[in-house]
Amino acid sequence: MKLLHIDSSASRSESASRELTAAIVARWCEQHPDGRVIRLDLDADPLPHLTAATLVNQSSAEAARAESALAEFLAAEILVIGVPMYNFSIPSTLKAWIDRISVPGRTFSYSASGITGLAGGKRVIVVLSTGGFYAADVPGDFVEPYLRFMFGFLGIQDVHFVRAEGLSISVDHRAQGLAAAYAALSDVPPFRTP
Repeated sequence: MKLLHIDSSASRSESASRELTAAIVARWCEQHPDGRVIRLDLDADPLPHLTAATLVNQSSAEAARAESALAEFLAAEILVIGVPMYNFSIPSTLKAWIDRISVPGRTFSYSASGITGLAGGKRVIVVLSTGGFYAADVPGDFVEPYLRFMFGFLGIQDVHFVRAEGLSISVDHRAQGLAAAYAALSDVPPFRTP
């Protein structure tokens, strides 16, 4: 079984999303000692954003890197993604990764009857960290609705969110937000082969 561990926070030692994704991946490794973890740090090693040149594969190195990102995504059965909320949305580095895995004919297809996601059968666990408090599906949180839609578009319906909120309000709020997120990890459905 393969797990793709993605972190997108620009923070390192102070990152709540990185701390929580590491805890989830450690739990998975205990349950699946023969499993394989692929690590992708989008801050340390970001994928280039799409440009006119990248859309026509003018750079063979960039095309190879995009193909590698797509292959890692397609091979993974479970994805654990750390997503801090930046200006009410996802980090641009995570958007660049999504652009590289959203490929017609590979992860979705068009037809006269509509769009079909081709990357189903995966489980996605998203750790969403925020400085304030944002109820899901209300104005101000464009992270969860966007990611649910995007993964659904690719055919993935098994998407679970763990939220760590209020982290920038005070030291006490940060501690409470992290404690609540760790408690919520027990509600993450048991890892299973899709």
